[in-house]
Amino acid sequence: MSPVTLLTVVVLAVFVGFEVVSKVTSKLHTPLMSGANAIHGIILVGAIIVAGQASEPWVIGIALLAVVLATVNLVGGFVVTDRMLEMFSARKPARRPALSGPAKAHRTPSGRHSGSGQVGGGQLGAGQSGDRAGEAR
Repeated sequence: MSPVTLLTVVVLAVFVGFEVVSKVTSKLHTPLMSGANAIHGIILVGAIIVAGQASEPWVIGIALLAVVLATVNLVGGFVVTDRMLEMFSARKPARRPALSGPAKAHRTPSGRHSGSGQVGGGQLGAGQSGDRAGEAR
């Protein structure tokens, strides 16, 4: 094939690939990435085999470059897949730090302050109303 034909095929493949990948929803992205990771693993094995059987220095250089690029592609695919799976997992509740010292003494089991630690005594006595009748609003 002529170089112009090969270049045309590559350019068309880039455009078609971009359009296909950009239209994939996030729910389908993770299964597609896991399939692509399997293909990248096969490509990595092939690059290692070619590098092992190469006899000329320039072929060894290109084969080792193919091994490095295939490895980066494979690892990056697993990282992206892992991040996508984290998006769909249930969120873990945040842990609250344990209280110690004086702050612990004024907390109830529900985490609220007890009546003794509040300003003004905390509880209403007999004959008192909670509407603060004497205060201006």
